[in-house]
Amino acid sequence: MPNPRPARFAVPLPATALRIRRAIAADHAGLVALENETFSSDRLSPRQWARHLDSDSARVLVAIAERELVGAAVLFFRVRSPVARLYSLAIGRRARGRGIGSALLEAAEQHARRKGCTRLRLEVRRDNKTARRLYERRGYRAIGTLARYYEDAEDAVRYERTLPVD
Repeated sequence: MPNPRPARFAVPLPATALRIRRAIAADHAGLVALENETFSSDRLSPRQWARHLDSDSARVLVAIAERELVGAAVLFFRVRSPVARLYSLAIGRRARGRGIGSALLEAAEQHARRKGCTRLRLEVRRDNKTARRLYERRGYRAIGTLARYYEDAEDAVRYERTLPVD
């Protein structure tokens, strides 16, 4: 039996093999499992996931590949604010390195534009070089640092991007 390649060397998924859609209640267990697999701290609780799935001020997007939930993005919106916030972007371990994070980020940006937002803002761990590269490749610029932002006292870098007009 061939040895599977590590995710960091996995080939990108063809666009037709990945589907991104709004999360539904039936995704709840998969979202909680993804959260627990992806993050060691600062996790959304099952109750928070349920609230976000049914919120007018939040949007949860999921990435589905081969009938499996492989990634999720959580967006927050404030009434009459031109700035949306990407609260979370999570990709399952086996699915990393296949372009799913980039596809989810693009879908989040498109959704924010449809909601009338002109900018998308996010925070990311200073030590998460992979995520920071992704955001910078997509045109996000660092606009500040938040000291001791995470539960383990790691700093966050705040990024923002002006969203292109369609």
